[in-house]
Amino acid sequence: MPGSVYKIVEIIGTSTESWEDAAKVAVERAGQSLRDLRVAEVVANDIVIENGSITAFRTKLKLSFKYEGGE
Repeated sequence: MPGSVYKIVEIIGTSTESWEDAAKVAVERAGQSLRDLRVAEVVANDIVIENGSITAFRTKLKLSFKYEGGE
């Protein structure tokens, strides 16, 4: 009985609204080029500050998807 293998990549999403929106943007964009997404783990959240104001929220994710290798 063969098992499954998953690959993990790190991605960063950005948003001017929130960390949650940044994560959503990252997963939606990754889904345009990666198939069979499984789990996204938030690794870090940070913000960009310019002239004393928050200009962007950034969320770093570890994203897993099923690995399709030759058999």
